[in-house]
Amino acid sequence: MVLSTVPGYAVLTVTDSGPGFDQDALSRIFDPFFTTRASGSGLGLSVCRKIIEGYGGSITASNSSFGGAEVTVQLPLAKEHT
Repeated sequence: MVLSTVPGYAVLTVTDSGPGFDQDALSRIFDPFFTTRASGSGLGLSVCRKIIEGYGGSITASNSSFGGAEVTVQLPLAKEHT
């Protein structure tokens, strides 16, 4: 897990060391009701995206160049009140 900033945003990147995302799944991973699990509802990442985008952020999923899955969340930093 890496926490960093880019101008105006906090960026959280989570990477694992597993097999990564299936290429077919990557294009649908945030679609409601899409799941690769036998008992999954397929709502988890869809709901995460909706909440994050509601706060003006973004979420992406990819396969890490080092192997494994990588999910990056970018959220706007709070504005200072003066």
